[in-house]
Amino acid sequence: MTDRELDAAGITTPALRAAYAHCRRLNAQHGKTYFLATRLLPIERRPAVHALYGFARWADDLVDSLDPTVTTDQRTADLKRLQSDMERALKNAESTEPVVLALADTSRRYRIDQQHFSDFMNAMRDDLHVTDYPTYEDLRAYMHGSAAVIGLQMLPVLGTVVPRQEAEPYAAALGVAFQLTNFLRDVGEDLDRGRVYLPADLLKEHRVDRELLYWSRSTGRRDTHITKALMAFADLTRDVYREAAPGLAMIDPVSRPCIRTAYVLYGGILDAVADDGYAVVHRRAVVPRRRRAAVALDGIARVMAARAASRSGRRHDAPRTSTLHRWPTTSSPQAPSKQGREEVA
Repeated sequence: MTDRELDAAGITTPALRAAYAHCRRLNAQHGKTYFLATRLLPIERRPAVHALYGFARWADDLVDSLDPTVTTDQRTADLKRLQSDMERALKNAESTEPVVLALADTSRRYRIDQQHFSDFMNAMRDDLHVTDYPTYEDLRAYMHGSAAVIGLQMLPVLGTVVPRQEAEPYAAALGVAFQLTNFLRDVGEDLDRGRVYLPADLLKEHRVDRELLYWSRSTGRRDTHITKALMAFADLTRDVYREAAPGLAMIDPVSRPCIRTAYVLYGGILDAVADDGYAVVHRRAVVPRRRRAAVALDGIARVMAARAASRSGRRHDAPRTSTLHRWPTTSSPQAPSKQGREEVA
């Protein structure tokens, strides 16, 4: 499938083909949800998504490695080198680092605003030094660079049926919704890295602080105040999914099944967390793979309908964001409910 994707995208030089293939492997290995959703894109657009994800994954791994032998100074130096390499490649399209080479080529092909990449790297530097956020507003400011810009980078690849500027706020919100979902799912793992992404004011409202979270993580014991704080954070995250939902109808119909599938799959993590009793301080929520398969099959059906409509010149109906229910298979996605059946990573 890799060669077919690269051929369809018009990527012919051996170095670029190898760079994109490397990014695709990173996506397949580390981003199960993104990789599955990407398979629903038109074949010629998939390499660009792999490039964007591969670069983000590479930078994130430099920051988040749990290797105790790697110091903060070394991580800072590695991140600085990556940014310098990225900035040069965006100018001259040359790099010896595969993820950077593919990123620069994708940026050129789709005319992606280079400020989005700079904002992303700034957020990665914050992760080296900032370990908590006093308010939700502070967290949202951080997530502009760590999450919102990912949605903005993706938008030129996906295409829109409205002026791109009109769709941008919704794309940014969807990136934020996905990252808030990750923060909830990964509370325990982030504690192991010394980070708390749950806003301090939200925790305080429920009589929770960092020390209580560490106590719960280290002892394996539950606390009702923590559970209530996690439930409040999940509700806040669902609000952001609702904020992003109108943008689904603005995406190019042939790309829409990809984003709809990611929306449903990622939103399902919130349901899985709820089904597991909000035990994320101690473990990730796990749900049957059959749920992901069901959503993927629905996505495939929508892809076929969109392509048939495109070939015949008929209008492909936009998702109806007003008719929503849990784990939709034939109707439009909703802001995720408080129940669900799947873990996706």
